Amino acid sequence: MDMKRSYFEDVRLFGSAAQVVWFLVLLAALFLFPFLAGPYYVYVVSYAAINVLVALGLNLLVGYTGQISLGHAGFFGIGAYATVLLMNKAALPLLLALLLASLIAAFFGFLLGLPALRLEGPYLAIATLGFGLTIEIIFEKWEFFGGSTGPPVPDFPIHFASGLSTDQNIYFLVIPLTLAGTIAARNLVRSRVGRAFVAVRDSDIAASCMGVSLMYYKTLAFAVSAFFTGLAGGLFAFHLGQIDPTTFNLMLSIIFLAMVVVGGTASILGSVMGAVLLSVLNLKLKGLQLADFAAIPVIGRSVADFLGAFFMETGMANIRFIVYGLIMVLIMIIEPLGLYGFWIRTKIYWKTWPF
Repeated sequence: MDMKRSYFEDVRLFGSAAQVVWFLVLLAALFLFPFLAGPYYVYVVSYAAINVLVALGLNLLVGYTGQISLGHAGFFGIGAYATVLLMNKAALPLLLALLLASLIAAFFGFLLGLPALRLEGPYLAIATLGFGLTIEIIFEKWEFFGGSTGPPVPDFPIHFASGLSTDQNIYFLVIPLTLAGTIAARNLVRSRVGRAFVAVRDSDIAASCMGVSLMYYKTLAFAVSAFFTGLAGGLFAFHLGQIDPTTFNLMLSIIFLAMVVVGGTASILGSVMGAVLLSVLNLKLKGLQLADFAAIPVIGRSVADFLGAFFMETGMANIRFIVYGLIMVLIMIIEPLGLYGFWIRTKIYWKTWPF
């Protein structure tokens, strides 16, 4: 049995020399990827990495602290709008604008965390839902934020090397920030703060009796989660090239939460896996219509036409979210721990094979 003999063994980044080697291989692969892959795949990986930041932040709140949130699209939008406006109106450099925008999102996360002191479960979910809807309406109705069309996104100002495309330059900013965020989240959950988060999640009354400040750690969880999400929102503005209020809607918050649940709550690796899977599905299923299923022999044209007529009245000719729902239901039925549960079972199987 592999027994840990010191606290350092629990918090150190690498547990063995093999992990160091695989991490270096990962860094080399990420560095060479934009030179070997096409522009579309560079775009997809950058998009997935941005969503990894969101999933990490949301998992710190939902998985480790036990506070539900349906308003993270609001923090995502705050990060995107704040970054663009700070660059357009205050002429700040990109990195400073990203940092300030993330801090602004963290401040709103702190404010939203105050109701969490008295609310929990569905009541907290409704409060965060109202926050997300309010942010969307403010962005749309207030001309300072560009109204319904949103503010213009400036050209990406950082050029790492001559000859690199805009997508490649964005990639070389997004990937290091995502790696840094992953390491920071991993270290946070193994620190005293992370253990306090878990104590609050398991029993806030017991945690309070042991001296854990519920006000401090609940608001801190919201602030840290919003910081991650605001940073991702600022990167997303340049990755997409334009922003408008309809982008940061309720469905986006639900997709963020689905990334955490599908990947596996209270798991850093699960956040990465869930974000990557749903990011790829989001791009692949975009524009999918019910008529596309007519080519499948089992379904046929008649069934596809029937489903199309059934959903047409509700404006759901695009069934991307229906497919989302089916995939999530199947994953939860097969493995309630999500993709991280599959990973754990696979590791156990190979460690005990062939016995």
